[in-house]
Amino acid sequence: MKIATWNVNSLNVRYPHVISWLNKNQPDILCLQETKQDNDKFPYSDFKSLGWYSYHNGQKTYNGVSIISKKPLINISLNIDGFEDNQSRLISGTYEDTKNKTIRVISAYIPNGQSLDSDKFIYKKKWLSHFYKLLKDLKKNYENIILTGDFNISPQDIDCHDPKVWIGKNLVSDIERDYFKKILNLGFTDSFRYLNPDSIEFSWWDYRIPLKRNLGMRIDHILTTESLLDNLKKAYIDKQPREMERPSDHTPVVTELN
Repeated sequence: MKIATWNVNSLNVRYPHVISWLNKNQPDILCLQETKQDNDKFPYSDFKSLGWYSYHNGQKTYNGVSIISKKPLINISLNIDGFEDNQSRLISGTYEDTKNKTIRVISAYIPNGQSLDSDKFIYKKKWLSHFYKLLKDLKKNYENIILTGDFNISPQDIDCHDPKVWIGKNLVSDIERDYFKKILNLGFTDSFRYLNPDSIEFSWWDYRIPLKRNLGMRIDHILTTESLLDNLKKAYIDKQPREMERPSDHTPVVTELN
Protein backbone atom coordinates (compact mmCIF):
# COMPACT_ATOMS: atom_id res chain seq x y z
CA MET A 1 0.00 0.00 0.00
CA LYS A 2 1.30 3.41 -0.96
CA ILE A 3 -0.15 6.51 0.71
CA ALA A 4 0.84 10.13 0.14
CA THR A 5 -0.01 13.55 1.51
CA TRP A 6 0.39 16.86 -0.31
CA ASN A 7 -0.59 20.43 0.48
CA VAL A 8 -1.28 21.62 -3.05
CA ASN A 9 -2.01 25.27 -2.14
CA SER A 10 -4.95 25.51 -4.61
CA LEU A 11 -6.14 22.49 -6.54
CA ASN A 12 -7.40 24.85 -9.24
CA VAL A 13 -3.83 25.86 -9.98
CA ARG A 14 -2.14 22.54 -9.23
CA TYR A 15 -4.66 20.13 -10.79
CA PRO A 16 -2.34 19.24 -13.72
CA HIS A 17 0.47 18.60 -11.22
CA VAL A 18 -1.77 16.32 -9.17
CA ILE A 19 -2.95 14.31 -12.19
CA SER A 20 0.60 13.97 -13.49
CA TRP A 21 1.84 12.82 -10.08
CA LEU A 22 -1.03 10.33 -9.67
CA ASN A 23 -0.41 8.81 -13.09
CA LYS A 24 3.31 8.51 -12.52
CA ASN A 25 3.31 7.28 -8.92
CA GLN A 26 0.04 5.33 -8.68
CA PRO A 27 -0.53 5.65 -4.94
CA ASP A 28 -3.39 3.74 -3.37
CA ILE A 29 -4.37 6.91 -1.54
CA LEU A 30 -3.44 10.57 -1.97
CA CYS A 31 -4.50 13.02 0.72
CA LEU A 32 -4.62 16.70 -0.24
CA GLN A 33 -4.70 19.87 1.80
CA GLU A 34 -5.45 23.49 0.91
CA THR A 35 -7.60 22.64 -2.08
CA LYS A 36 -9.13 26.12 -1.71
CA GLN A 37 -12.44 25.38 -3.44
CA ASP A 38 -16.07 24.64 -2.61
CA ASN A 39 -17.38 21.11 -2.95
CA ASP A 40 -19.40 22.02 -6.04
CA LYS A 41 -16.18 23.12 -7.77
CA PHE A 42 -14.23 19.99 -6.89
CA PRO A 43 -13.45 17.79 -9.94
CA TYR A 44 -15.08 14.56 -8.72
CA SER A 45 -16.09 13.49 -12.24
CA ASP A 46 -12.62 14.21 -13.63
CA PHE A 47 -11.00 11.99 -11.03
CA LYS A 48 -13.66 9.33 -11.61
CA SER A 49 -13.01 9.32 -15.37
CA LEU A 50 -9.34 8.63 -14.60
CA GLY A 51 -10.18 5.74 -12.30
CA TRP A 52 -10.01 7.47 -8.93
CA TYR A 53 -12.58 7.85 -6.16
CA SER A 54 -12.47 11.25 -4.48
CA TYR A 55 -13.86 12.78 -1.31
CA HIS A 56 -13.69 16.44 -0.39
CA ASN A 57 -14.41 18.79 2.49
CA GLY A 58 -14.18 22.16 0.77
CA GLN A 59 -14.26 25.85 1.43
CA LYS A 60 -14.06 28.75 -0.99
CA THR A 61 -10.62 30.41 -1.24
CA TYR A 62 -9.21 28.89 1.96
CA ASN A 63 -8.41 25.51 3.52
CA GLY A 64 -10.12 22.42 2.06
CA VAL A 65 -9.03 18.78 2.38
CA SER A 66 -9.51 15.72 0.21
CA ILE A 67 -8.84 12.00 -0.06
CA ILE A 68 -8.30 10.45 -3.50
CA SER A 69 -8.33 6.66 -3.57
CA LYS A 70 -8.03 3.74 -5.98
CA LYS A 71 -10.76 1.99 -4.02
CA PRO A 72 -13.97 3.44 -2.60
CA LEU A 73 -13.93 4.55 1.02
CA ILE A 74 -16.77 4.13 3.51
CA ASN A 75 -17.89 6.03 6.60
CA ILE A 76 -16.71 9.43 5.38
CA SER A 77 -16.52 11.99 8.16
CA LEU A 78 -15.89 15.74 8.02
CA ASN A 79 -14.40 18.08 10.62
CA ILE A 80 -14.20 17.43 14.36
CA ASP A 81 -17.37 16.39 16.17
CA GLY A 82 -18.21 18.69 19.06
CA PHE A 83 -15.96 21.50 17.85
CA GLU A 84 -17.71 24.45 16.22
CA ASP A 85 -15.43 25.50 13.39
CA ASN A 86 -16.21 27.28 10.14
CA GLN A 87 -12.94 26.16 8.56
CA SER A 88 -12.78 22.95 6.52
CA ARG A 89 -9.66 21.22 7.81
CA LEU A 90 -10.43 17.54 8.24
CA ILE A 91 -11.78 14.59 6.30
CA SER A 92 -11.53 10.88 7.07
CA GLY A 93 -12.73 7.61 5.62
CA THR A 94 -12.28 3.88 6.00
CA TYR A 95 -10.19 1.94 3.48
CA GLU A 96 -9.95 -1.83 3.11
CA ASP A 97 -6.64 -3.11 1.77
CA THR A 98 -6.03 -6.19 -0.37
CA LYS A 99 -5.78 -8.38 2.74
CA ASN A 100 -9.13 -7.07 4.05
CA LYS A 101 -7.41 -5.03 6.72
CA THR A 102 -9.57 -2.04 7.67
CA ILE A 103 -7.68 1.24 7.91
CA ARG A 104 -9.04 4.61 8.97
CA VAL A 105 -7.42 7.31 6.80
CA ILE A 106 -7.32 10.97 7.84
CA SER A 107 -6.36 14.03 5.80
CA ALA A 108 -5.81 17.01 8.09
CA TYR A 109 -4.81 20.61 7.57
CA ILE A 110 -3.73 21.89 10.98
CA PRO A 111 -3.80 25.69 11.42
CA ASN A 112 -0.58 27.58 10.80
CA GLY A 113 -0.85 29.78 13.89
CA GLN A 114 0.97 32.78 12.39
CA SER A 115 2.77 33.85 15.59
CA LEU A 116 2.78 32.79 19.23
CA ASP A 117 1.09 36.01 20.40
CA SER A 118 -1.71 36.00 17.82
CA ASP A 119 -5.38 35.03 17.90
CA LYS A 120 -4.55 32.54 15.15
CA PHE A 121 -2.20 30.73 17.52
CA ILE A 122 -4.94 30.55 20.15
CA TYR A 123 -7.13 28.97 17.47
CA LYS A 124 -4.35 26.53 16.58
CA LYS A 125 -4.04 25.38 20.20
CA LYS A 126 -7.81 24.98 20.50
CA TRP A 127 -7.95 23.04 17.23
CA LEU A 128 -5.10 20.75 18.28
CA SER A 129 -6.74 20.13 21.64
CA HIS A 130 -9.99 19.00 20.00
CA PHE A 131 -8.06 17.04 17.36
CA TYR A 132 -6.20 15.17 20.08
CA LYS A 133 -9.52 14.21 21.71
CA LEU A 134 -10.84 13.02 18.35
CA LEU A 135 -7.80 10.82 17.79
CA LYS A 136 -8.08 9.43 21.30
CA ASP A 137 -11.68 8.41 20.58
CA LEU A 138 -10.81 6.98 17.16
CA LYS A 139 -8.18 4.79 18.76
CA LYS A 140 -10.96 3.09 20.73
CA ASN A 141 -12.80 2.16 17.54
CA TYR A 142 -10.05 1.56 14.98
CA GLU A 143 -6.97 -0.59 15.41
CA ASN A 144 -5.36 0.72 12.21
CA ILE A 145 -5.21 4.46 11.53
CA ILE A 146 -3.09 6.41 9.07
CA LEU A 147 -3.03 10.11 9.90
CA THR A 148 -1.74 12.37 7.14
CA GLY A 149 -1.54 16.04 6.43
CA ASP A 150 0.06 19.42 6.75
CA PHE A 151 0.60 19.61 10.50
CA ASN A 152 2.31 23.01 10.44
CA ILE A 153 4.60 21.54 13.10
CA SER A 154 8.29 20.78 12.70
CA PRO A 155 8.67 18.03 15.33
CA GLN A 156 12.42 18.30 16.04
CA ASP A 157 15.34 20.57 15.30
CA ILE A 158 16.50 18.11 12.63
CA ASP A 159 13.29 18.95 10.75
CA CYS A 160 14.16 22.64 10.47
CA HIS A 161 16.85 24.16 8.22
CA ASP A 162 18.11 26.51 10.96
CA PRO A 163 16.54 25.99 14.41
CA LYS A 164 18.21 29.09 15.87
CA VAL A 165 16.55 31.35 13.32
CA TRP A 166 13.15 29.93 14.27
CA ILE A 167 13.42 30.27 18.06
CA GLY A 168 10.27 31.92 19.43
CA LYS A 169 8.29 31.37 16.22
CA ASN A 170 5.36 29.17 15.35
CA LEU A 171 5.86 25.74 13.73
CA VAL A 172 8.71 24.93 16.14
CA SER A 173 7.47 26.13 19.53
CA ASP A 174 7.48 23.80 22.53
CA ILE A 175 3.69 24.16 22.68
CA GLU A 176 3.23 22.77 19.16
CA ARG A 177 5.87 20.11 19.53
CA ASP A 178 4.27 18.97 22.77
CA TYR A 179 0.97 18.45 20.93
CA PHE A 180 2.83 16.41 18.30
CA LYS A 181 4.40 14.30 21.06
CA LYS A 182 1.00 13.82 22.71
CA ILE A 183 -0.35 12.43 19.45
CA LEU A 184 2.64 10.07 19.17
CA ASN A 185 2.05 8.99 22.75
CA LEU A 186 -1.47 7.90 21.82
CA GLY A 187 0.24 5.13 19.87
CA PHE A 188 1.20 6.78 16.58
CA THR A 189 4.54 6.61 14.78
CA ASP A 190 6.07 9.28 12.54
CA SER A 191 6.71 6.96 9.59
CA PHE A 192 9.34 9.12 7.89
CA ARG A 193 11.44 9.63 11.00
CA TYR A 194 11.03 6.00 12.05
CA LEU A 195 12.44 4.74 8.75
CA ASN A 196 14.89 7.62 8.22
CA PRO A 197 16.19 8.45 11.71
CA ASP A 198 19.04 10.71 10.57
CA SER A 199 17.74 12.16 7.29
CA ILE A 200 17.59 15.93 6.99
CA GLU A 201 14.85 16.47 4.43
CA PHE A 202 12.06 18.99 4.09
CA SER A 203 8.52 19.10 2.69
CA TRP A 204 7.97 22.88 2.58
CA TRP A 205 10.05 25.82 1.35
CA ASP A 206 9.21 29.52 1.38
CA TYR A 207 8.34 30.81 -2.10
CA ARG A 208 10.43 33.91 -1.48
CA ILE A 209 13.69 31.96 -1.13
CA PRO A 210 15.28 30.05 -4.05
CA LEU A 211 14.67 26.33 -3.69
CA LYS A 212 18.33 25.52 -4.35
CA ARG A 213 19.20 27.05 -0.96
CA ASN A 214 17.08 24.28 0.64
CA LEU A 215 15.93 26.46 3.54
CA GLY A 216 12.92 24.29 4.31
CA MET A 217 10.95 22.58 7.05
CA ARG A 218 9.48 19.12 7.47
CA ILE A 219 5.92 19.97 8.48
CA ASP A 220 3.92 17.44 6.39
CA HIS A 221 3.60 14.05 8.01
CA ILE A 222 2.21 10.55 7.76
CA LEU A 223 1.65 8.95 11.16
CA THR A 224 0.57 5.34 11.56
CA THR A 225 -0.73 3.44 14.54
CA GLU A 226 1.70 1.01 16.13
CA SER A 227 -0.42 -1.84 14.77
CA LEU A 228 1.01 -0.98 11.33
CA LEU A 229 4.60 -0.60 12.48
CA ASP A 230 5.76 -3.96 11.13
CA ASN A 231 4.19 -3.11 7.77
CA LEU A 232 6.22 0.06 7.22
CA LYS A 233 8.52 -0.44 4.26
CA LYS A 234 9.59 2.91 2.89
CA ALA A 235 9.00 6.60 3.62
CA TYR A 236 10.29 9.47 1.52
CA ILE A 237 9.73 13.03 0.32
CA ASP A 238 9.30 13.55 -3.41
CA LYS A 239 10.93 16.89 -4.12
CA GLN A 240 10.36 16.84 -7.89
CA PRO A 241 6.90 18.52 -7.92
CA ARG A 242 8.35 21.47 -5.99
CA GLU A 243 10.67 22.05 -8.95
CA MET A 244 7.84 22.32 -11.49
CA GLU A 245 6.51 25.54 -12.97
CA ARG A 246 4.09 27.32 -10.59
CA PRO A 247 4.50 24.68 -7.85
CA SER A 248 2.93 24.46 -4.45
CA ASP A 249 5.24 25.53 -1.65
CA HIS A 250 4.88 21.96 -0.34
CA THR A 251 5.77 18.66 -1.99
CA PRO A 252 4.37 15.12 -1.60
CA VAL A 253 5.34 12.98 1.38
CA VAL A 254 4.97 9.25 0.79
CA THR A 255 4.85 6.11 2.94
CA GLU A 256 4.76 2.57 1.59
CA LEU A 257 3.50 -0.37 3.63
CA ASN A 258 3.65 -4.12 2.99
